[in-house]
Amino acid sequence: MIDRLKSLLPFAAIGILFTWSAIAIATHRASLAPSDAIILRIGHWQLEASVRDALNVMAEDYRKIHPNVYIVQDAIPEMVYGQWTTTQLMGGTAPDLLQIGLGVLPRHLWLQYYNRYCHSLSTYANEPNPYNVSNELEGVALRSTIKDGMRWTYIEEMQEYVAIPLSQFGVRVFYNKELLKQLTGRDEPPKDFRSFIEMCEAIRRSPKTDGDTYTAIAASKYHMPMWENFMLDVVTYPAIREADYNRDGLLGVDESFVATRAGRLGLNFPAYRAKFAMLRELTDQFQTGFSGLTRDEAVFQFIQQDAVFMATGTWDARSLQEQAEGRFTVGVMDFPTPSADDPDYGPFVEGPLFEQPYIGFAFAITHTSPHFEQALDFMRFMASKEQNEKLNRIIGWIPSVKGTEIDPMLRAFEPQLEGVTRAFNPDLGGETWLNWMQLYSLYQVDQLSFDELVSRYEPIYRELGLKDFMDQQRDCRRGMLLQEESLSGIRALAMLNEDDPRSSHWVTYRTL
Repeated sequence: MIDRLKSLLPFAAIGILFTWSAIAIATHRASLAPSDAIILRIGHWQLEASVRDALNVMAEDYRKIHPNVYIVQDAIPEMVYGQWTTTQLMGGTAPDLLQIGLGVLPRHLWLQYYNRYCHSLSTYANEPNPYNVSNELEGVALRSTIKDGMRWTYIEEMQEYVAIPLSQFGVRVFYNKELLKQLTGRDEPPKDFRSFIEMCEAIRRSPKTDGDTYTAIAASKYHMPMWENFMLDVVTYPAIREADYNRDGLLGVDESFVATRAGRLGLNFPAYRAKFAMLRELTDQFQTGFSGLTRDEAVFQFIQQDAVFMATGTWDARSLQEQAEGRFTVGVMDFPTPSADDPDYGPFVEGPLFEQPYIGFAFAITHTSPHFEQALDFMRFMASKEQNEKLNRIIGWIPSVKGTEIDPMLRAFEPQLEGVTRAFNPDLGGETWLNWMQLYSLYQVDQLSFDELVSRYEPIYRELGLKDFMDQQRDCRRGMLLQEESLSGIRALAMLNEDDPRSSHWVTYRTL
């Protein structure tokens, strides 16, 4: 009998623990709001204290108007947010409002999730925001009150708006003003790429008190794409003339592949050679082993004043200021670019790099939400001019709504709206992309020469890439077939309800 009781003890312990957990969760949730209240859950990956504080302020302000609505945050670490989102959506337990973004899940997965699990917001994007009262945005369609017209949250494959964005982001180079002056004698960094590299070389030769030397640029695998997209790609624009077959001013994956197969492009294309030469000069200024480091390790090095420069976005601006307070002053600069008279890179620079405004911190409304109307209303509330400015002032970000004021430090992040586009796009997906990432990583850390990179990758791209290219085309055609049913419905709505050919239904129909 005693042995039998002992064998049941583990199961009893599990039962007690489960019961205690359920009671604790229920008690905690009950403490957040009255039993008859409407509770909206909002899921996001922004663990910065200022973000959670700002959303709490929004919740308090909203409850002054709607006393029975309470907001509960599900703040999930970025590293596991993708997995958490997947399990929540598939399990039917997703929050009412879900932050979306490419950094945590690939685009093709988000596309599936938008289709299956999120409400379309197109109708509401074309309606005025009722919380814009007595200002210049009163009566204006919600999408037209957002700085980019809600372009980033418009999904072309669906022809629908899927989320409402609340903040604008930009990427720049941060630097330690005092350390720069100490090591170089200059108050401001140079704007020219060649002069910038020469300054970095001088910094790397500067000894510290412990006998070691300084690092010019704190970097990691997280930061590398920022340098590439906002500085190196400025020299790739000439490829547009070789491969922009549809004349839209951009270089698509399909155009890049076809041009390479036709012998018009390739890694040896002069503008691309210039980009990879610049990359080699740049990565020499990073700390050893940067490709194996994480974002936090690079930030730590910058805050410890072991490095002078670091590239990052507005999302880090407030936290960097706070961590540096009382120790050094954080400056912000544009990415340096080659001058027109640079003998190696100048011939490929035809202007500054155009920066597509990135309006993010966007939230979709999930199908499992029992409170769609309240969730939509809360998003409209946060996207109104007054509240959006207040939200972003608390966080330290740039508002997404037109006509709002921003922190003076963040004015340096205003996007460059006149310039050339980047024109390097090797992403065919599948095995081709995996091979590219492996070889490109080796080139970044100087374990492959450029000629070796070309000789090893181009045969893969030209041959194996054909399969991946055709797979992409088949996926595109499958998507077209699946759209036929909805297309018929859109056409019927347009014919029955709207005579104006400029109406939204007709525009959607024609585009599809």
